[in-house]
Amino acid sequence: MTSPRRIGKTGLRVPAIGYGSTALADMPDTYGYSVDEQRGLDTIRAILAQPDGFIDSSRNYGLGRSEALIGRVVRELGGWPQGRILSTKLDRDMDTLRFDGAQARRSIEESLAALGVSKVQMLHLHDPEHAADLTEITRRGGALDQLMRMKAEGLADAVGLAAGRVDIMMPLLRDWDFDVLITHSRYTLVNRNAEPMIRMAAERGIAVLNAAPYASGALAKGAESRPRYVYQEVSEAVLEPVRRVEAVCARHGIPPGAAALQFSLRDPRIASTICGVSKPERLAETRAWADWPISAEAWDELLALPFSSDDPETTRVYTPG
Repeated sequence: MTSPRRIGKTGLRVPAIGYGSTALADMPDTYGYSVDEQRGLDTIRAILAQPDGFIDSSRNYGLGRSEALIGRVVRELGGWPQGRILSTKLDRDMDTLRFDGAQARRSIEESLAALGVSKVQMLHLHDPEHAADLTEITRRGGALDQLMRMKAEGLADAVGLAAGRVDIMMPLLRDWDFDVLITHSRYTLVNRNAEPMIRMAAERGIAVLNAAPYASGALAKGAESRPRYVYQEVSEAVLEPVRRVEAVCARHGIPPGAAALQFSLRDPRIASTICGVSKPERLAETRAWADWPISAEAWDELLALPFSSDDPETTRVYTPG
């Protein structure tokens, strides 16, 4: 794996792999399985036991359950452990979809209280496409103004833009001074929808965190045992690109998860890859996949496979609880 990379113009550096905490909030409608509280806590403990542990959360993951679990572990440890990276997100009001400046301020206050910290290393504006009114986010005094003020106030070392449709994200990336961009499910072995965003970020000196390299698990667990793609049950036709990846990997003796992870890790434009985890054992598996030997011949075959540039979340029904 690569050495830690700097986030934009800040002094913050992140490891090559971070861990997403969505599944730890127990969201069976999204993932198709439950994660009990003890397993969630044990997974967070395992992440923070790493000297460079990096965990990514959000105010709305499980309607606050993700941050609450992290906060319980932080309090057990007597505070946020030195050297680790905590990333969370400003979110809209989940009932009204309001996302103005007041809601942004409420979101960070709720996050800090739940997490048991006075600041975070990274703070992102999350899912602007789901807001009731995008102008609430972009206008003077809106959510983005508040995000920038939060950095100036020392509530975050770096600020970013997380996930979202490319057509909405690109103008925001162009017009605002972000340190970091999080892509989600949109830059994988089978989909390159985020390529324009990644290219713009690289040109502007904005660090990129690439989340969900396994397309919500299909590329990690296999299309046969995990017939879901980007958090949805899908047709066999949608899973066909995953099966092509699996066929190449089978010929070369490679776990498909290793190829999916390394596709992201080997891109020099990506500062860190955020992998969702649902139990402690996944951390060791992720590290093993990161180091799995993959030949140049195998990469030639994998990169020659067709891929989509369409938005993979077009038909997704979002269920945050």
